[in-house]
Amino acid sequence: MHLVETMAYAGEKPWHGLGNRLAPHQPIEAWKRQAGMDWKIEEAEVRYVAGGHSLGVIHAFPEQKVLYRSDTRLPLSVVSKRFQVVQPGQILEFYRDLTANSGFELETAGVLREGRKFWALARTGQSTTLKGRDRVDGYLLLATACDGTLATTAQFTSVRVVCNNTLSIALGNASGAIKVPHRSQFDPDAVKRQLGITVSSWDGFVVRMKALVERPVDPDSVEGVLRRVLTYNGPDGKATVVNEQAMANVRSLYEGGGRGALMASSRGTAWGLLNSVTEFVDHHRRARSEDHRRDAAWFGPGAQIKQRAWDEVMKLVA
Repeated sequence: MHLVETMAYAGEKPWHGLGNRLAPHQPIEAWKRQAGMDWKIEEAEVRYVAGGHSLGVIHAFPEQKVLYRSDTRLPLSVVSKRFQVVQPGQILEFYRDLTANSGFELETAGVLREGRKFWALARTGQSTTLKGRDRVDGYLLLATACDGTLATTAQFTSVRVVCNNTLSIALGNASGAIKVPHRSQFDPDAVKRQLGITVSSWDGFVVRMKALVERPVDPDSVEGVLRRVLTYNGPDGKATVVNEQAMANVRSLYEGGGRGALMASSRGTAWGLLNSVTEFVDHHRRARSEDHRRDAAWFGPGAQIKQRAWDEVMKLVA
């Protein structure tokens, strides 16, 4: 079952082959329509029937509210009455001035899980090529959920073109994301101001990528890094267990099976090691569907694995 309800994209076909293709530089209104984001989240108070089936009395539960789709009337979630809704259209509107004035270009947008989660991804125009052939582009991802599973999150992300691997770009020493919890009002201008000071993080990211390319890694170091990165909590919830199956998969990607693994930038380098982990998480890690995998790779356990891998390879070039 595909979790991606609807999606639009421009340029190359995206990671899971779904979605409506758009010509580049389409207006935001066209994106809303094609990505299935031209509806609103409506609110109603929670009511319940107490008593017999036909004679029950309808009561209200004022502490909570139901969120539902304006187009289909299908329920999305029950949330606290203090929950601040972010509309699907607002996610795309965020990019309106960025695409008009700052050289950003929307590339994919879509709806997950019947409308409970939605996102848009735009190229920033920043790009670098490692060792002459290995291109990495900068993106800005904005996503939110209306069921409490995700704060409204803006993060710079890199995409390695040869394999579509994604990596969150850390902003200085902080994590790579700006998060607005749903108890607060989403203020797009405030988020852009926060992002504005971090656009320069791309330059620092390029310096780090180039350092990883120049850092050869011996087999023992590869083994050590992967054993620290590819772990899960044991049955008691305390001890961490090395995921041997993931280790074998990642090692085979690193040793030549991965897309771009034999490029001069990757072969036997810390950059190649990092990309073997990101490729595993983005494209091969076990998941109920491609879309569960992408959700985990951007926002869940997969993102945590990628962050651990980044931290470990950074130690190699410290």
